[in-house]
Amino acid sequence: MGSYLPSRLVRNTDEPLSLLDTDDEWIRSRTGIRTRHWVEPGESTGDLAVRAGAQALRSAEITSVDLVILSTTTPDHHSPGTAPWVAAQLGLGNVAAFDVSAACSGFTYALAAGDAWIKAGMAERVLVIGAEALSTITDPNDRGTAVVFADGAGAVVLRRGCAQEPGALLAVRLGSDGTQKDLAIVAAGGSRWPEERQQAARGERCLRMRGPQMFSHAVRRMTEVSRLVLESIGWQPGDVEAFIGHQANQRILDKVADLVGVPGPARLGNVRDVGNTSSASIPLVLDEVVREKSVGAGARTLLTAFGAGAVWGSVAMTWPDIRSST
Repeated sequence: MGSYLPSRLVRNTDEPLSLLDTDDEWIRSRTGIRTRHWVEPGESTGDLAVRAGAQALRSAEITSVDLVILSTTTPDHHSPGTAPWVAAQLGLGNVAAFDVSAACSGFTYALAAGDAWIKAGMAERVLVIGAEALSTITDPNDRGTAVVFADGAGAVVLRRGCAQEPGALLAVRLGSDGTQKDLAIVAAGGSRWPEERQQAARGERCLRMRGPQMFSHAVRRMTEVSRLVLESIGWQPGDVEAFIGHQANQRILDKVADLVGVPGPARLGNVRDVGNTSSASIPLVLDEVVREKSVGAGARTLLTAFGAGAVWGSVAMTWPDIRSST
């Protein structure tokens, strides 16, 4: 595992957040967030992905993989994909590489893709990265998004193994509902709303979110998919020893854990310190916990996420027996 956070630390009391119609207490009480990291001008998603990917490769003590999958909502360019450039910067040669666009559920989707490549015999090792520079698509004048979204990257290396080993991916469940695509959306800039004449207002080129609706859908779907994946392998909620939900909002995380029935000590997160980093959020927590050595190898682990699209996913696995790259 590996991770990277850009150096710019933004507190609730720092500009531009301090200029909004809000304050530290308002932000903490509604989101649980007190700080987040933003990229500096010129720093991109690809740059963050390279740093996290390099750490994961060092942690795995390898210099090559068969596939690189990069999950991101904020690619360096509309085209080409960012994953091939990341692979080149990591010195991985002409390895297969592609991007996954599944918003805040992207890491679960990317894990599922890497798992499938290995099971199909198409790869022995896969580097999976979740990386985001959400501050580059966030309107700094919109308190509903500016105080929430942040930047960072996390990465893991998957390898062929067996279900009895620590770190095994045991079950994956994914889902989507395209009728809810407007829950969180960057409306302009794609083929639906091209910008060749720059006719879109600034706000339509930034991420907009319907907060209350997003909250209710996220709770419902994350709870549902978590229960389904637990049932698929015969685990009871009380069996879960490590639970990592997508770090969107502390109230969402608490509600989902309560509804699923995950024990309090098993609930892991860092939304307070890093904000909502979309598809980077779960691997950022994974790597932080590895560095803290607070979860033992083989612990029954549940990952779950919900994001724009709408898309959701959950993964049941056992905690890996690895050491941090730092």
